Amino acid sequence: MQEKYNFSEIEKKWQKIWNDEKAFQTEMDESKEKYYVLEMFPYPSGKLHMGHVRNYSIGDVIARFKAMNGFNVLHPMGWDSFGLPAENAAIKNDIHPDIWTTENIAEMKRQLNTLGLSYDWDREVATCKEDYYKWTQWIFIQFYKKGLAYKKENPVNWCPSCKTVLANEQVVDGCCERCKTVVEKKNLSQWYFKITDYADRLLDNLDELDGWPNKVKVMQKNWIGKSKGAEVDFKIDNFYKKLSVFTTRPDTLFGVTYMVLAPEHPYVNLLTKGTEYEKAVKEYLSEIAHLTDIERSSTTKDKTGVFIGAYAINPVNDKKVPIYISDYVMMHYGTGAIMAVPAHDERDFEFAKKFDLDIIPVVDTKNPEIDINDLKEAFIAEGKMINSGKYNGMNNREAIAEITKELAEKEIGKETTNYKLRDWLISRQRYWGTPIPMIYCRKCGWVPVEEKDLPVVLPTDVEFTGMGESPLTTSKSFEKVACPICGLESTREMDTMDTFLDSSWYFLRYCDSTNKDEIFSTEKANYWMDVDQYIGGVEHAILHLMYARFFQMVLYDLGLVKYEEPFKNLLTQGMVNKDGKKMSKSIGNVVSPEEILSKYGADTARMFILFAAPPEKELDWSDQGVEGSYRFLNRVYRLVCEYVNELRDESKLGGEIVINSKDDKELNYALNATVKKVTEDAGGRFQFNTALSSIMELVNELYRYKALDNINVPLVDKAINEMVIVLSPFVPHICEELWEDLGHAERLFNVSWPTYDEKALIKDTIEIVVQINGKVKEKIVIENNSNKEVMEKTALENDKIKSLIEGKNVIKIIAVPNKLVNIVIK
Repeated sequence: MQEKYNFSEIEKKWQKIWNDEKAFQTEMDESKEKYYVLEMFPYPSGKLHMGHVRNYSIGDVIARFKAMNGFNVLHPMGWDSFGLPAENAAIKNDIHPDIWTTENIAEMKRQLNTLGLSYDWDREVATCKEDYYKWTQWIFIQFYKKGLAYKKENPVNWCPSCKTVLANEQVVDGCCERCKTVVEKKNLSQWYFKITDYADRLLDNLDELDGWPNKVKVMQKNWIGKSKGAEVDFKIDNFYKKLSVFTTRPDTLFGVTYMVLAPEHPYVNLLTKGTEYEKAVKEYLSEIAHLTDIERSSTTKDKTGVFIGAYAINPVNDKKVPIYISDYVMMHYGTGAIMAVPAHDERDFEFAKKFDLDIIPVVDTKNPEIDINDLKEAFIAEGKMINSGKYNGMNNREAIAEITKELAEKEIGKETTNYKLRDWLISRQRYWGTPIPMIYCRKCGWVPVEEKDLPVVLPTDVEFTGMGESPLTTSKSFEKVACPICGLESTREMDTMDTFLDSSWYFLRYCDSTNKDEIFSTEKANYWMDVDQYIGGVEHAILHLMYARFFQMVLYDLGLVKYEEPFKNLLTQGMVNKDGKKMSKSIGNVVSPEEILSKYGADTARMFILFAAPPEKELDWSDQGVEGSYRFLNRVYRLVCEYVNELRDESKLGGEIVINSKDDKELNYALNATVKKVTEDAGGRFQFNTALSSIMELVNELYRYKALDNINVPLVDKAINEMVIVLSPFVPHICEELWEDLGHAERLFNVSWPTYDEKALIKDTIEIVVQINGKVKEKIVIENNSNKEVMEKTALENDKIKSLIEGKNVIKIIAVPNKLVNIVIK
């Protein structure tokens, strides 16, 4: 056995062996319990970062641990490879997105392999390849047939200089990131998925996801935003249409002092056209056109708005209230209009103060610091009703039901449920995405492409100029096509799909990734699904996870899968920081995985990133921590090397291990305690840092033990072999090498996980603390399970304790078996 740990040679050797032997290839096996572990697949940017290393190392430990515990493990990897960066690269570098993406995939795959990850590469998928997006298009068609896909007009970000649609992330401070022109809003007809049809199921099923972090479930609940309340109709003075609003607090109707419409509300133009207010309204619309929804809804933003010259009639007291428009009201939420109760809503209060509008409290407060006749801020409306006509004196919670009932009886309102969740806009005016498989015929309308003609392939005769609505429009071969129904010359849909569609079902394709005849075999999907452990960043808590759940539910309703939910357990790993800040090129605190792998090796990188913090916590990069991990692996290597080269005696191996001495017992205890700790921490709790800590303690004990004059070789052999086994999921290359050096022909990842002996975990002696008046003064060793009399006697005979209580009056002695003795003195 080589005496020096040559990580570069070892890691290349085992990566080649694993690749040549297809070591991690997986097939269905009904005789085994399956386990599907999956990390969120990456966008192929071309370079791995430390967040990737952490994510994939976590998944690899779980995959290897489960395989060694007898599970049939599915652990695949692929590429979320459509998206805007490739298109931008095409414009910048004059290279086709497919070439750019394919080269990046090859480079990142090489980097992943250098980490020693146990992926079944035979199942690899790339969402930009025809054999994948054919089935994304097939799913779209199923959604369309089921009535879940429809088209309508919607405002988009539009750069008038580039003459192109911009994604929200391409709008910086209200301007196009490319040319700095102020961005406008423009209405385009676009495709939507009716995710709102599944709002209740998406919400209700969260209660069944016991293996998900509560914070993620709360984020999804808030995003769905289900609320019960009333829809109330307000007449508009001298106008033929009513204005409907949704409120969760109909008890505050008497406090309504103004109304606010979203600037895009269709009533705005009808109410202001030809009036003295038309000019001010148009100027305001121009001012806010560049704002994103996030900017408009910010609670810290100054309140802005314009009176439109119209009045609504409050249905409960017939009072006229002015109607304003303001950017904080969104057309796509609720009815696009709100009733404002400034006494009891801080945002409404600020707006009312700015525009000198009435503020009328309708619920009394018992807080002596609040003067309801001179409010300094809004306050929560809970208590007795005031300023509310016949409802005065009633508890406001009772008033909610009574007022809603009265509204319904008068047919000016009704009890209803509202959701923040909006239908999913899936159209993108981009080239590098899945073409939407729809055809517009002037006779037949919108018609789906026939399934036998899928995929609709992205054309290659396109120009990437950064100008115009989409590079697809520059293709001379793509747009014109015969209608599948009547044969008339028709036009293809020129938009592509939101890339979130691609990642909403990829976990199912892994179950049967090479199937050319169907999206996947139902038999295979039902064997592997659901995903037992899903791993990824919390930044995907809402959109990706919500959309994936939605897709799974639709496919369940279509009879293609047997589970409504795709992910049984979810682990959201923390970020990797440096110097207390997230690693970022702009800050200059990025640590390159390539540099670490070159200097220390993959096992060291994995070891540090798994040891430095629990998976769900943020991890702060430490060069000293990396050095420490490297030293530990060298120490492990030397330990096995010294044993193989100097201590191992084949003639003493093979028989029953007999525990003779006190030192034997201590080593046996350390071994079994470590196996138990790693089994529990790696197998369910995923506390990899504490699992590795226990292995370090075992290594320390092995070094102590082997230095003794008379050692138990069979015991040392067992301890070293099992140490290598339990360490292997974390640092697989060095452990495979050591396993081979220990004389084993079987690959380590195929070896069964060791068991531990509970009897060996019972110590003959234990350490307890001795307190005086509740403060720890000494630690003593006693026989395990000693009675109270022995504990007290041993404590009182300790020299240090004797000196501390000398001349004092011992009031009483409290002995807690196997834990402590507390001597109370006066």
